[in-house]
Amino acid sequence: MAMEGYRGFLVLLVSALLVGFLSVIFTLIWVLHYREGLGWDGGALEFNWHPVLLVTGFIFIQGIAIIVYRLPWTWKCSKLLMKSIHAGLNTIAAILAIIALVAVFDYHNVRNIPNMYSLHSWVGLTAVILYFLQLVLGFLIFLLPWAPLSLRAVVMPIHVYSGLLLFATVIATSLMGLTEKLFFVLTNPAYSTFPPEGVFTNTLGLLILLFGALILWIATRPQWKRPKEPSSTLLQTNGGAAEGTEGSVAVNPGNNLDKSDSELNSEARKRNFALDEAGQRSTM
Repeated sequence: MAMEGYRGFLVLLVSALLVGFLSVIFTLIWVLHYREGLGWDGGALEFNWHPVLLVTGFIFIQGIAIIVYRLPWTWKCSKLLMKSIHAGLNTIAAILAIIALVAVFDYHNVRNIPNMYSLHSWVGLTAVILYFLQLVLGFLIFLLPWAPLSLRAVVMPIHVYSGLLLFATVIATSLMGLTEKLFFVLTNPAYSTFPPEGVFTNTLGLLILLFGALILWIATRPQWKRPKEPSSTLLQTNGGAAEGTEGSVAVNPGNNLDKSDSELNSEARKRNFALDEAGQRSTM
């Protein structure tokens, strides 16, 4: 199925991937060149895992997970497969976020630095907790088969909105963290004197902001939304067909490509009513 505005989508997608990849590369250059590298000894080198893992997982991988449904090359894939890929990418992002939190808490505890006193830490920890809640609820409601369609219909807009809100919150939190770190480490020369590390890290912040803007734009364009799958439309007849099975009414996919689920269900009820009425007349 052709995508409306395919060329524009392709340009934005390539731009987002390029900017996201550059954000990860800039983060690695920052910690390896300006912050002395990576380690796991409770010192500053362990702390450096915090920005690397968060930019890689919580920003770049989460951004890809958000737009994975919008890739037109995947529209021929089953919805279950795409749900699994979406959930898998978000799970990887969550795992990397947990390791990043362990690194920063371990660093603070070894250095006797107080935890959770800054706005960056408050917003960041809140985002991680809500992200895990979003992941668990999404898995239980949308990936596993036992959630009723009515519940999915109610939760879906909340799931989409909260996912975009959390992604934007993570972007804002990362920018706060970069600025906070630079204020702490850039004292001689001072941050206000435009030292090379400060300029480089500010550029990293702009890349992260641009990546977030591109992902949010792609994710909110209605013309790039994954089409509904008519063949997988689930109908519940008067007999109460179980989810995942077809009802007693046959559906012609070719005639229902542009019809919503509610219209299909309405037609099904009308046909069942007509059959019942015909049956009553035949017994009279």
